[in-house]
Amino acid sequence: MNLSRVALAAVVAFVVDKVYGFAVWGKLLLPDFEFYSGVFRSKDAVMANMPLMMAGSLIATFALAYIYAKGYEGGRPGVVEGLRFGFVFGVFMVAAIAVGNYGVLNIGRKLAVETAVATFVEALMVGALLGAVYKPAPRARVAAV
Repeated sequence: MNLSRVALAAVVAFVVDKVYGFAVWGKLLLPDFEFYSGVFRSKDAVMANMPLMMAGSLIATFALAYIYAKGYEGGRPGVVEGLRFGFVFGVFMVAAIAVGNYGVLNIGRKLAVETAVATFVEALMVGALLGAVYKPAPRARVAAV
């Protein structure tokens, strides 16, 4: 495993994911979150927690990049490998988080579907970025005897 490439992939994915998060979660879906003010924190409260959220997201992205590198199969272009990984990760996130949130939080189906789609697209994007940036360490050649 090439740890410097894992770190680079994680940083790139983190930065692009934060842009996606600002655009989708922070702008596009904000009116839908505000409709459920009894469920979600206010914008000011979320902003007060932003350093904690960023730290958690950065740690999660490094962990995800590490998992990607450990499971890297090769044989396909990096972006294709990344999309496969992102697809599986997206299915996991939708099933484990988005569906679970709908079952627990008092939100409507529209918001539940929007967050599920946004989560899945985000996972595909992060997977593709990890695949595009991560390159495994070159394998050592074995000398013929």
